[in-house]
Amino acid sequence: MKNLFPSESCKETQLNAFYPQSWLQVERGKLSKFSSQSSSSIESLIKVPEPPILPFFKPVDYVEVLAQIHEELESCPPQERSNLYLLQFQVFRGLGEVKLMQRSLRLAWQRAITAQEKLVFGAWLKYEKQGEELIADLLASCGKCAQEFGPIDIASQLSADLNTSSYEAVVMEGNETLKTVIFRVGDEKIVCDRQKIAGLSAPFHAMLNGCFTESLQEDIDLSENNISPSGMKLINEFCMTGGLGEIPPNLLLEILIFANKFCCERLKDACDRKLASLVSSRDDALELIDYALEENSAILAASCLQVFLHELPDCLNDNRVLEILSGANRQQRSIMVGPASFSLYCFLSEVAMALDPRSDTTACFLERLVESAESGRQRMLACHQLGCARLLRKEYDEAEQLFEAAVNAGHVYSVAGLVRLGYIKGLKKLWSYDKLNSVISSFTPLGWMYQERSLYCEGDKRWEDLEKATKLDPTLTYPYMYRAASLMRKQNVQAALAEINQVLGFKLALECLELRFCFYLALENYEAAFCDVQAILTLSPDYRMFEGRVAASQLRTLVREHVESWTTADCWLQLYDRWSSVDDIGSLSVIYQMLESDAAKGVLYFRQSLLLLRLNCPEAAMRSLQLARQHASSEHERLVYEGWILYDTGHCEEGLRKAEESISLKRSFEAFFLKAYALADSSHDPSCSSTVVSLLEEALKCPSDRLRKGQALNNLGSVYVDCGKLELAADCYINALKIRHTRAHQGLARVHFLRNDKNAAYHEMTKLIEKARNNASAYEKRSEYCERELTKADLEMVTRLDPLRVYPYRYRAAVLMDSHKEKEAIAELSRAISFKADLHLLHLRAAFHEHIGDVLGALRDCRAALSVDPNHQEMLELHSRVNSHEP
Repeated sequence: MKNLFPSESCKETQLNAFYPQSWLQVERGKLSKFSSQSSSSIESLIKVPEPPILPFFKPVDYVEVLAQIHEELESCPPQERSNLYLLQFQVFRGLGEVKLMQRSLRLAWQRAITAQEKLVFGAWLKYEKQGEELIADLLASCGKCAQEFGPIDIASQLSADLNTSSYEAVVMEGNETLKTVIFRVGDEKIVCDRQKIAGLSAPFHAMLNGCFTESLQEDIDLSENNISPSGMKLINEFCMTGGLGEIPPNLLLEILIFANKFCCERLKDACDRKLASLVSSRDDALELIDYALEENSAILAASCLQVFLHELPDCLNDNRVLEILSGANRQQRSIMVGPASFSLYCFLSEVAMALDPRSDTTACFLERLVESAESGRQRMLACHQLGCARLLRKEYDEAEQLFEAAVNAGHVYSVAGLVRLGYIKGLKKLWSYDKLNSVISSFTPLGWMYQERSLYCEGDKRWEDLEKATKLDPTLTYPYMYRAASLMRKQNVQAALAEINQVLGFKLALECLELRFCFYLALENYEAAFCDVQAILTLSPDYRMFEGRVAASQLRTLVREHVESWTTADCWLQLYDRWSSVDDIGSLSVIYQMLESDAAKGVLYFRQSLLLLRLNCPEAAMRSLQLARQHASSEHERLVYEGWILYDTGHCEEGLRKAEESISLKRSFEAFFLKAYALADSSHDPSCSSTVVSLLEEALKCPSDRLRKGQALNNLGSVYVDCGKLELAADCYINALKIRHTRAHQGLARVHFLRNDKNAAYHEMTKLIEKARNNASAYEKRSEYCERELTKADLEMVTRLDPLRVYPYRYRAAVLMDSHKEKEAIAELSRAISFKADLHLLHLRAAFHEHIGDVLGALRDCRAALSVDPNHQEMLELHSRVNSHEP
């Protein structure tokens, strides 16, 4: 988020980011020493920008909001469901829950009632799936169609709201012979059936059968009505046949304008649909959209809009498109998108903010979002988001009004924007501090409240607030970064590194890696700095450092001159050492360096993807996997990577098929490993274990390096354990350890435990803890093999190393509940729930509430949990049971 929405610093601590001019101008090998740099340069190098005001919906109690949404979804009219799922999407967005966001967006699309809603949410989902075209192609190669969010047929889904009652002919006395009417257009005469024309609309009916002069005339001049003879002939044909044939667009537009002028609804609808069917490109849409809006042609307007949305974000570079989307007034928006105006501008704002949150385009779209808001919650979100944009653009008065409106609508987080603005505009720190103090005392305190308050105090008070912020919400990176930078300025190097390493141990945030890079730079530890900048470039190849001033790739080039060059053999040894010590960031860096050599790139990108998955970076992992496919050295290797791409995107059967195709071309370790892995994961038949064993054995017979063979031995051991073959399992784990597959200690510990040797299991896990750089999961596993006090100590360590792991909170809460300390048990769960929307935590807290008779609390947690997973069977049963007790 750092680059998506940068911070707006208070004036006293305005951060002029360090621009390494000395770096960019020095001769190779002559970087100035840290000790000789001026103190101001050192200060700039390790300063930390203030946290940005995020443009997200961040309710004080997100559980309550999710529960309200779930309750409303149970009883609301169908046409309101999409907006509720959109609100749910915004809640999950504020929590950073990407998978849950995507699911809510998909549900909004699935539950959409109108064609306009379907096209907006369909285009949004298509935008979110950018770069996944390869997956659709791979599925097609397996004979399976991917779920596409392509254009919908607007005309078939938008029903015509027409007054279809025909206007009965009123035969006027003395004029029974007037069966026809002749319309003169220029020099031509078009003979028409009088009553057929009268049936087109009320105005024609009144003209030809009413009290007007024309009702007595057989010859009527229509030359002044902007209709050509050809157009009038086609209108007559429509009256006779009820349809329009193949007609050039210019004539269709002429007839559309005529039909709209004379209120000929059926004729207008036919033109609208015909013209909509001709929209197939951006140029078509740009040519026709003005006519659609001028003539109130909803089908044509929606068809044009659909083309624009499906070309996002590229079409935002077209000023003609921007003018239409940002300049549409309320009536035009109603024509173009019907009831989905708020959803449309939510989507457009997301796209614009991702491109440039300070841009005029972003501001315009957010203005339209505010105008489109109908409910209080929609207005709250829209005002807050526009306030964030105004703050970035230094439009402080407008930002203040918007944040104030958001706060008044109930969005407490917008207070952070108000106090930031108050300080920028000259109010004393005490005013800002007191304002946030009032928020903390009025609501259940959250991490962001203390983080914001820390900006308006100094010394120990600031440190205390940041410690409190971390305790309440350990996912906030700013407190770690501030503390680390403060320690570094005091020359407390080890404490500074420990602080920044703590957050990097569970959250691979680019801004934290960047700060550690700066630390190493200042310490002249160029090898470590080089490692971090290569990890940064692996995660984000275009990343820019020092608040976007310098490309990370440029800094890498400069640092590289100060580190020893490695041969290919050196790189493999380094990779082997770091992989064995579970140093994932170090392993990423080595692979990045190896990719510059002549080594087989497909294999390296594949290894890179495995590490990125382990580091919980799925998007970067998929990018690496696609690069592995692109650089595969053979057909059978390419098929393996395609199989993993399919498997990782949930298409297990198709992944298996790719593995089999690869094996048919050449027996390879990776093909057999993929097949074994996919089969073990997809089959619920216990008899498939023998097949998995034979596949892994075949894999081990094929050439591969020790890193991958260790993984295969580890997996084989797991299968043997599941089958109860403990001796064979132990052999596999021991053989894996002989080639330094460190994670095999965990499998061997399990074997010891199943042999009733809990002490040996504990000591085996201790070996893993001692060897692994990232060992939170090892502490968690070891906690299963010791007595309660040691278990509690291990789980406290887990929470310190990785506060996002939920099992320790559940264990501690269960122990408290067993001791009849119900309030403390619920508080332990609430501590984690406040920053992590986890189904298991909510489920357990709901059960605790039910146990103590708090039906409303239980019901709230059930509803929130079902927002996280609507199909969780145990949760559905608990919800049903609790719901039956609701007063």
